[in-house]
Amino acid sequence: MNTLNGQTVLVCGGAGFIGSNFIRLILSRYPKVKVVNFDKLTYSGNLDNLKDIERDSRYTFIKGDIADEKAVLNVFKTYKPHYIANFAAETHVDCSIHVGAKIFIQTNVIGVYYLLEGVRKHKVKKFLQVSTDEVYGSLELSSKVKFTEKTLFDPSTPYSATKADGDLLCNAYFRTWRTPVVITRCSNNFGPYQYPEKLIPFFVMRMMEEKKLPLYGDGKNVRDWIYVLDHCRALELCLLKGTPGEVYNIGASSEKNNKEIASEILSYFGKDRLWLEFVADRPGHDRRYAINSSKIEKELGWKPRHSFQDALHATLEWYVHNRAWLNNIKKKAKHFNSHIKTK
Repeated sequence: MNTLNGQTVLVCGGAGFIGSNFIRLILSRYPKVKVVNFDKLTYSGNLDNLKDIERDSRYTFIKGDIADEKAVLNVFKTYKPHYIANFAAETHVDCSIHVGAKIFIQTNVIGVYYLLEGVRKHKVKKFLQVSTDEVYGSLELSSKVKFTEKTLFDPSTPYSATKADGDLLCNAYFRTWRTPVVITRCSNNFGPYQYPEKLIPFFVMRMMEEKKLPLYGDGKNVRDWIYVLDHCRALELCLLKGTPGEVYNIGASSEKNNKEIASEILSYFGKDRLWLEFVADRPGHDRRYAINSSKIEKELGWKPRHSFQDALHATLEWYVHNRAWLNNIKKKAKHFNSHIKTK
C-alpha cells in the first residue's frame, strides 16, 4: 500500500517543530487519513504550531509521554495505529551538557523502548524512528567525506549518545523480532514553527530585540542544512516505501558554517558584522556534519525541492510576520532566556 488513506498514523511528538510540519503535510495529502498526535508538551511542544488544523475531524491530540508505559499502551489499545512516526525526543544539546542527561535517557531511550514494545505487540505496519546525523559524531572541516548509513557511531554529547541508543534498540528489535522499523537520520532542519533555542530562529529573535548574534568559538562549525518541508516529504516516503530494518540518511548537500548563517541573517535585517559576538565554545562541539543522501535518492526517488537561499528567505519572512507566535513562546517559558542564552 502506497497511500495513507484509510489508515491511522500515530505521530509522537507532533506538537514540535518537525512533527507539526509533518502532520500538516500528511493531512494535506491524504483526505481519508486519521492522525493521532501524542505529545508530552514539554517547553518546545507547542499546540499553537497546529492551530490551523486543530478542528480538523481527521486530527486528534492526546497529551502523553512516550516514557510513560501505561500512557503508551493506552494509545495503542484505543487508536490501533497502522503507522507510527516518532519525533518525540529531548534535543537541546546545551541542556544535555549543562543540565544533565537523565531526561534525555528517559525520552530518547526508554521512550523508544516502550514504543517498540507497542509496535511489536500490536502488529503495526511500520514504525519510523526519526533520528539525527549527530549519532555519527564529527567530520574534519578540510575533509570531503560525508556520513553514509554505514558510518560508525561516534556521538559527542549526551544528547547524541541517547539518540544512538534509541537507534540501536530499533535495530535490535528488527533483527530479533522483525519489528518493522525504519530509521532516518537527517541533517540540521530549518523552517517555520522551530522553537527559538535553535540557531536560525534564535538569531532572528535576537535581531528583533536589537541584540548581537553570539557565535560559539570561531563560528566555523559546519552543518548540512535542509528545509523542513523537504525533510517531511522524505519521511512520508520512508513511512510508506522504506524497507524495514533499513536506515535512510536525509540531507540537502547544503553545507554552511554558523558564521555564514549569521551573516545571511544580518544582511536580511540590514545589519553589519559589528552585530556578531564570539563566545566560549560548547564542550564536545562537533566541527562538521555532512550527509550522503544517495540511498534515499536512488531507492525512494527523493530529492530536495527547495534551494537554501529561497528556503532561508521564506523562513525569515515567516518569523517576521509571525512575531505573535514568538512572543507567545517567550510568555509561556519563564526560563526562556536562561535556557538558551549559550546557544
